[in-house]
Amino acid sequence: MGRLSTLFAPDRVAVVGASDEPGSVGRAVTGHLVEDFRGEVLAVNPNRETVLELVCHDSLSALPSPGDVDVAVVLVPPELAVEAVREAGEVGIGNVVVVTAGFSEAGSEGAARERELAAAAEEFDLNLVGPNSLGVMSTPSGLNATFAPTSPDPGSISFMSQSGAFVTAVLDWAAERHLGFKDVVSLGNKAVLDESDFVREWGEDPETDVVLGYLEDVADGRRFVEVASEVTRETPVVVVKSGRTEAGATAAASHTGAMAGSDRAYGAGLDAAGVVRVDTVEELFDAAAVLSGQPLPDRSAVAIVTNAGGPGVMTTDAVGDTDLGLASLTDGTRETLREDLPGGANIHNPVDIIGDAPVERFERALDTVLADPNVGMAVVLACPTATLSFDDLAAAAVDLQAEHGVPMAAVLMGGASTRSAAATLSEAGVPSYFDPARAVDSLETLAEYAETRERETVEPATFDVDRERARAVLERARDRDTTRLGVEAMDLLDAYGIPTPAGAVVDDPAEAVAVAEEVGGEVVLKVVSPDILHKSDIGGVEVGVPVGEVRDVYETLVARARRYQPDATVLGVQVQELLDVSAGTETIVGINRDPQFGPLVLFGLGGVFVEVFEDTAVRLAPVAEREARAMTEGIEAAPLLRGARGRDPVDLDGLVEVIGRLSQLATDFPAVQELDINPVVATAEGATAVDLRLTLDLEAL
Repeated sequence: MGRLSTLFAPDRVAVVGASDEPGSVGRAVTGHLVEDFRGEVLAVNPNRETVLELVCHDSLSALPSPGDVDVAVVLVPPELAVEAVREAGEVGIGNVVVVTAGFSEAGSEGAARERELAAAAEEFDLNLVGPNSLGVMSTPSGLNATFAPTSPDPGSISFMSQSGAFVTAVLDWAAERHLGFKDVVSLGNKAVLDESDFVREWGEDPETDVVLGYLEDVADGRRFVEVASEVTRETPVVVVKSGRTEAGATAAASHTGAMAGSDRAYGAGLDAAGVVRVDTVEELFDAAAVLSGQPLPDRSAVAIVTNAGGPGVMTTDAVGDTDLGLASLTDGTRETLREDLPGGANIHNPVDIIGDAPVERFERALDTVLADPNVGMAVVLACPTATLSFDDLAAAAVDLQAEHGVPMAAVLMGGASTRSAAATLSEAGVPSYFDPARAVDSLETLAEYAETRERETVEPATFDVDRERARAVLERARDRDTTRLGVEAMDLLDAYGIPTPAGAVVDDPAEAVAVAEEVGGEVVLKVVSPDILHKSDIGGVEVGVPVGEVRDVYETLVARARRYQPDATVLGVQVQELLDVSAGTETIVGINRDPQFGPLVLFGLGGVFVEVFEDTAVRLAPVAEREARAMTEGIEAAPLLRGARGRDPVDLDGLVEVIGRLSQLATDFPAVQELDINPVVATAEGATAVDLRLTLDLEAL
């Protein structure tokens, strides 16, 4: 265990604000500790002589050997809580749990008090949980320093929650399902210790098999990814992340920012960390049950053994709704099944042993299927019949799963008759369900985590770029005191080796003609103004302009811009090589800087339909080549890139390189807050950035 070991396995716990007042938090916390804690409980309350037969002390410093106290639980009002935390540090107590509310959740005055708490914790190097916390629990030591109504059953799941109410609801819910816990923490306001600290601690804890979390936010996204990505190589971490808000999209100035948004950033961050993300409490504990009870599969091929054809088809459909697949049984397996099963049975997957099957037939079929080398996981599904005992089937399934080591989930499609069988399965670590889809989803969680365990860490490539040239582009924006740039910043992409069409930004009609003559053929003209974001909406773009018309079109574009927005800064017009967009696929590559997780890179279908389809993939920057390639393969429009309906496949290597180079730009220049390259035209010959829009943080330059 790490530095938090004495928080969860203390010998002495002091309760500051201990009470025997019925219905009070002090009574609840003190009572739990007196009843269940295996160590010594000390009461601190200057207004009482005794509490629940404990001698009360006036302060922490008045305790006998206060430096030997491992944990102080603080329940007093907020203004006194700050003093208690400081006193704990002064007497040498290393862990403090602040249950008291009235801090940052209570306005500016409370936020100031919380800063005092954090400062005291930093001064004395305290492990501080909270404030505004339900408390902490640990079943091996009998520690229940909370005001929850019940204590959890012992188990190998460690659980953290940003909501104390969620903790109480989950513990009550889990007790009915015989799910046990090792440690439980209510994170509260996370003034000091946060989710990263507990993930790290439980990753080092041999008694924790699975880490679960309910999170509303992540204090430091990059730190969380760094910590969790190490832990998840050995210990699965499953999280419910609430607050799927569109606030991030509403505040964003670019397509990339709008489509990354807050929740997409969390999705990218949790994926990078190897964390399994689920949406509901039921999914959270389904994942916990299967990850703590079953081995990891060596392949994602599922076999189904059932005594009911209809539910077997339902289970097959459920497999089809996931990234799993049905196992192809070997000839030998099918031959054995043909010999063992009656004539009406189905010897192909799903294996239907028909409704009159006794447990012996189930057992033989399941034994045969689990021995098949093509089978990575199995669902055993049974409906009630007069010839089958659920209890006998559960016992047989437990024995066969242990013998073969193949991960298994059971579906018992009954009511009261399944309860004792379900308990038998649960005690052996085999999850059971009424709904086949839940069984399949639990197996998909196993496969997903197995893939995470096998995922190699690949360092992103470092490209040879001209940072000074790029810096000069951004500094020119700072000198003009502008935070938004358009095509006038195309040099930024050139500096990073991202292909762009031939051309230039000019501020004179004669120069526009000269550039057009140099480019040759028809050209594209775009008005250049940091104040006009959607230039095509105001007629600020003309495509296919002959050289002889460039001068007139130049003047027309500038006039349109000034009519549309008289106070807009018009820097001139971009003259650009005309690309045959119809020969390629328009994509978007972009950057968005998230406040928790830092720079994100987005890739997807681009052009004018980008906001309509929102067909995009998001990753944390920097993006390695393998991740960039996965982004191009993960969007719905991926068939267009590979060549569909007679189209030539695009140069995927070129697109992957653009993603990687832009990813490097995102990490090199924190001043770039949002950036769209839309479109990046991908053809069989390469990928070319046609248009650009970016937002800067001038203070970061």
